[in-house]
Amino acid sequence: MPSPQQARAQASAITSGRAAPATEASPTSRLRTLFDRPRLSPGQRRIAQYLIEHLHEAAFLSITDLADRVGVSQPSVTRFASAVGFSGYPALREQLQAVALGGRGGPAEENRGNELQAAVDAEIENLANLRRDFADADRVIEAGRELAASAPLTVLGLRISVSLAEYFAYAARRIHPDVRLVTSGGTVAYDALLQSREAGGAWVLAFSMPRHAHETLGAVRVARGAGLKVALITDLALGPLADEADVAFATGTGSRLVFDSYAAPGVMCAALLQAMTDADPGRTQARLEEYEHVADEHQFFLRD
Repeated sequence: MPSPQQARAQASAITSGRAAPATEASPTSRLRTLFDRPRLSPGQRRIAQYLIEHLHEAAFLSITDLADRVGVSQPSVTRFASAVGFSGYPALREQLQAVALGGRGGPAEENRGNELQAAVDAEIENLANLRRDFADADRVIEAGRELAASAPLTVLGLRISVSLAEYFAYAARRIHPDVRLVTSGGTVAYDALLQSREAGGAWVLAFSMPRHAHETLGAVRVARGAGLKVALITDLALGPLADEADVAFATGTGSRLVFDSYAAPGVMCAALLQAMTDADPGRTQARLEEYEHVADEHQFFLRD
């Protein structure tokens, strides 16, 4: 995340005439650039969305009026201003006024789409970055081979990361004989990780999406201390969680809306599952055929 000084420099460049590109970005695009921070909380993103959607009115509101319009507290507005790189709300409002008075957009801005379309555009960019990463697939292939060989294989996902962990574990159980899912933190996670190691497990696949939980870091450290290796799917290539992992896959998350979206991490999950199937094709085929037999016998699914 940029420092406050970097954020202010970025904001200044956005509105400075001498730094303006040949084609001036719209006010909406300028604010999206300024507020596009994956570390913002859901409440802070509500403030950002309100400012983007009501710029020319919101830029002249007092902190009390803005808090009332968004439905948050005044301290929440102050924390938001700090989170996006300003010393306080007055400095942020000054920047908003500069953007608002710099242009009101028009047809060119309308062609950029609405906030939902902007969220899709951001996810397309995340997927394009992941595609470039996959140009060298060796790390994914090797990680899939290691995860496939670990019995049991533990999958860890806490708080907002639970959904990704559940998806991966559900699919992995179709091709792996012993997948253990851990979605509770604290001593419950510690017990599960220690038992997995005692049972012969070698690897943990951990998920950590924003906002990153202290208990995820604690669980990863317990896993490492027990002798388990850790593969990590997260949004940051640097930081304490990535430092603890034996292998980390950094994939961008969509942060344009109040809550994150996970197009790229979802594809990353599917790629690791593919690598696991390729690591032991005989076992994969046998397990998939057996599962289809059981599914047909017990009518798990609706007939097409």
